[in-house]
Formats: sequence, C-alpha cells, structure tokens
Amino acid sequence: MDGPADDPDPTPRRGPVTLRTIAELAGVHVTTVSRVLAPPAQAVRTSSPETAQRIREIAAELGYRPDPHGRALRTNRSHLVGVLVPRLADLVLATIYEGVEDAAGRAGYSTFVTNSQDDVARRADRTDMLLARRVDGILLGDAPVDGSSLGLLVERGVPYALVSRRAPGHPSVTCDDLAGGRLAAEHLLALGHRDVAVVAGEPYTSTGLDRTGGFLAAFAEAGHPVPDHRVRRSGFDVRGGREAAEALLATGPLPTAVFAVNDFAAIGVMGAVRDRGLTPGREVSVVGFNDVPLAAELPVGLTTVRSPMHEMGRRGFALLLARIEGRTWGSELLDPELVARASTGPAPR
Repeated sequence: MDGPADDPDPTPRRGPVTLRTIAELAGVHVTTVSRVLAPPAQAVRTSSPETAQRIREIAAELGYRPDPHGRALRTNRSHLVGVLVPRLADLVLATIYEGVEDAAGRAGYSTFVTNSQDDVARRADRTDMLLARRVDGILLGDAPVDGSSLGLLVERGVPYALVSRRAPGHPSVTCDDLAGGRLAAEHLLALGHRDVAVVAGEPYTSTGLDRTGGFLAAFAEAGHPVPDHRVRRSGFDVRGGREAAEALLATGPLPTAVFAVNDFAAIGVMGAVRDRGLTPGREVSVVGFNDVPLAAELPVGLTTVRSPMHEMGRRGFALLLARIEGRTWGSELLDPELVARASTGPAPR
C-alpha cells in the first residue's frame, strides 16, 4: 500500500520572491531589477524599455511585494513622512491631508498624521514624537506666521515644508490668500457694498492675516476703508464666527456685508444674521473662504472663495519630497477662485 511518503505534494512550494529571483528569470543584473521596481519617485530609467516591461511582468506573475524594511536599510530612509495639523476634524485640513496621502502613496511613501491643536507645548511634543519615528521629513499645516515652531527642525537639519499656512523664509505651498481676500472684496464692491465687516480668524495664522489683509486693502484702494471696530478676530469654526458676528451686529448700524476668512466661521455668521430675523444675501450679505462641500448645500448657498485644498496637499508633499532628495523646489502660491451663491446680493438701499 502506498503511504503518504510515496504521494508527492502536487503543489510546488515557493519561498519568498526576491529581486535576485526576478533577475535570474529576466537574465539581468539584480541592480537593474531594483531600479525598475523602485517606487516612482526613486525609479531610474533603464536603457531598454522592453527589459523594464519584462521585469515588471515577471514580478507581477510571481506576486512580488517589496520589503519596506529592507529598502529602508539599503537607502537609509524610512519612506515615512510626518504630517502635523491643528486638528484633523477640520474638513479643510482633512481634504488637504487627502492630497498629501495621495501624492505620498504614488511616490512609495507612507504618512503619519497627528494633531497639535495649535498649542505650543503640544506642537513641540508631537514634533518630537514624529522625529522619534524616524520620519524622512515633516509637512506642517499648523505653523504660526512668525515661524517660531520651526527652530528645532532647522537646527536638526530635518527636511520640512509648510502647507496651507506660510511663514516668511520657510518653504511652503499655500493658496494665494491675499488674492483671495481681494476677490471677496471686489465681489462685494461690485454689488454696491460700502459698509462691511470682517471676521478675521486667528492673528497668529497667515491664512487669517493674509485673507483679511487682501480684503481690507481692496476696500481702502476703492476709497472705502473698513474701520477697526468692524474687524473681529475669531476661531476658524462655527462658534467663533457666530460670536464675532454677534458682536459686530450689536454695535452701531448693521453692516451690509460680512466677510469671514473661513467657511465654517461664515456659517456661524449666517446663523447670527438669521437669529436677528434677517436673511443672508438680502439684508446682510455673507462671504466665506475655502468652498467646503457643505457651502453649496446650505438653505442659503454660501458665496465663498474656493481654495485648491486637495492640490495644495499634493503639491505640499512634492515640495517636501524635493527637499528630502536634495532637489531645489521653491514655495508655491495656488490661485483662488470666487464662487458666487445666494448668500450675497446687492447692498440694501
């Protein structure tokens, strides 16, 4: 009687697929295979496209999967980048991070995101935590405009880049917030608004300062400077926008329009206007900034300045990767666009 030892297993047993295995089957040197199968950002063009295609086909047929730990040892890189944001619950920041993650994945990198809550001590702690994970670089969406949080990265020579917010002298990818503020002002000026107010955001952020600055400059140049008491600082959220708007609406004659430097603050402004028995776009026009998806779906659609959030994240990672690889890549300003909806209308007579 035949026993198990006489009945060979018909399924061939295969060990781990290595670069050397693929090289032997393709008839090329192992370094050629390594270059062809490197992530897109590190790939080196071979002399023969046909050879590269044959290598990829063999790798796919064998089910080859790269070993990230082995690659890290060979390149002295972790292929991991850290992302620091004020709060990921913010839809704007989440959309920017989606762009970062998309670009990172295409380049063969993984991302690790953490929140600073815009707190100085927490930001420093989270930065130390990212560095302890041996990230190749850090992308910061929470930098204060004075650059005070960046000294440690500069001192240690860690590649970094800023996204969403800028700081003079540091590499960044942002929306052109000055131009965006001007777009909001020009829209309201064209509708006949002269007595306007601004919900200006936090004073330590370039987004709040630049959007407000562009808006105020355009009104001043048009001969209608906005008085200081018509400008209120606030958080970049619904509550902050509501509280600032309530203060603005409670002092003196009503402004005919309010510009908020963030859509969620603008939604808070609209709530304060509604609670006074007024209708946004009729008695008081409201303009926001960013164009989050919710803006178009409100009972009164929000006029806003659209910022290229996803593209900002994608380009921000490209800037960081260039710095990791020692390539020259300057800061970028991405163009904003005004999107007019029902929350703005002609100034009341």
